[in-house]
This record gives sequence, structure tokens and C-alpha cells, in this order.
Amino acid sequence: MHIDKKKCIGCANCVPVCPMGAIYIAQDRLAEVNSEVCVECQACYRGMSVENLPQQPTRFLRGLLAFFKLRFQPDPDICPTGAITRDELVWPRTLRRTFSDPLVPHESTGIGGRGTMEVKTNDVTERIKEGEAGFTVEFGRPGIGAYFRDVDRVCRALAATAAVFEPENPVTVLMTDAKTGKIREDVLNEKVLSCILEFKVKITEMPEMLKIVEREVNHLDTVVALGIAIRCDAEGNDTVRKQIEALGFDAWRGKLNMGLGRRTNPQPVPEVKS
Repeated sequence: MHIDKKKCIGCANCVPVCPMGAIYIAQDRLAEVNSEVCVECQACYRGMSVENLPQQPTRFLRGLLAFFKLRFQPDPDICPTGAITRDELVWPRTLRRTFSDPLVPHESTGIGGRGTMEVKTNDVTERIKEGEAGFTVEFGRPGIGAYFRDVDRVCRALAATAAVFEPENPVTVLMTDAKTGKIREDVLNEKVLSCILEFKVKITEMPEMLKIVEREVNHLDTVVALGIAIRCDAEGNDTVRKQIEALGFDAWRGKLNMGLGRRTNPQPVPEVKS
């Protein structure tokens, strides 16, 4: 994204719209986009209405009113001159929008945004089986984001263990080798709003995974949210919560999949009459 200086009047309406704080008012009193911080989420472009007022007369009117201690301030959800402009993105910067814009489908999955169905659809995909623990490691949040170089560090540490990366996950797709967890060199310095790494291990190996993630997070310049998915026992009980709490982690039962996404009863075969 960038701000067209030939249109901008410096009203600053776009500044609070950016979830990354990438838009600011420069020394020329016009808005600019910090391209390093921008994750191409398009929130500013889609989130503001446009009036298409002419720049020069509008700037003159603002200056004239300011001279008399008066203000001309357009409504806060409007870019009065349509100065916010989308850039033609090329690889690897296209990854920023792919992971940060919820309306853009990821090429490897066909799913919008971060591009993963995650284990929330386990009743259909059956990714996590009995005796296994599925992990989701979410890097970044609005306001801070995440670089793939930080993701790469955690992936490499996990790859040295028994972790099995989910092949349909878009972060896994960016690895040159899932056995080493190495992320492609050309994307390491790309920043996204957030991304999710998925992998699974045997439940007996879960404590080791928690320790590795905790250790590596202390070296990252972002925030991380950790999720663990397991199959409940026959009575619907959680089988790992006490283990997690014994390791010093707070555990909440955030989501419960009831298995309503697929048919579990055999379907009658229709009778064929000759």
C-alpha cells in the first residue's frame, strides 16, 4: 500500500485504521506508509469510504481555516481525496497479503487469510487420532505481526524432534524441507499480520514440545499463542490438562468439536428393483 501524495491532504483519518500502525504523518504533513511495517492487509483501502475531492482546493481550504483557528475535518471513516492506493505486488511481498488479508485465498489451500482449516475440522479430516496431540503455534497479532525468520527458528527447533508438520498447512508449504523445518530464504524477511504453524506428536511427547516452544519464544520479536488439540476419552474427558498444568502452563478448554461434520451411521443402500 502507499499514499498518493498528489491526492493526500494530511487529514490523518487513515492513521488509526491501520492495524499495524504502518501509516503516519510525515514531515511534509502528508500521510505515508512504512513499507517495512505494512503487511498488505488492505484494511485501510477497504475500510475507508472515498469522496474524491480535489486535493489542491481542499488543502487550500484547510490551510485557510487553520489560519483563522478553524478546522475542516472530514468524517473519520473517509479518505476525502481517495489517496490510499494499492500496489502491484510481486513475490515474495505477495505473501504479506496472502497471510494478512482475509479475503485473499491462499494458493496452496484455496482458503482465505492465513490459509488453514486447522484442527477445528478434525471431525471431518481426522488429522488428530487417539494417542496424538495436535499443536497450533500462532505467530503475531495486529499491532506487532510476525516475520517468517521468527517462524523459521521455531520450525527448525521442532523439526529436530518427533514433530510431524501438517502438509496442508501454508507455513509447511514454505519449507524447503519439512524434515529440517527450514523456511525458504527469500521469504524470511517478509512480515505478516499472523500465521499458524501446525504439527502433531504422540501424547507422550507433548511435554517436550511445550518446553521447546517456551524456550524458542523467548528469542522471538513477536507474540505467540499456543493451542493443543486432543481426542477426548469415551466419557468426553480431557486427558492432558493435568499434565499441561503440572508443567507450569495455564490450560483452558477453549473449543469442543462434537463430531457433527460427518456422518457416523451407516447409510442404507437403496433397493434396486428390476
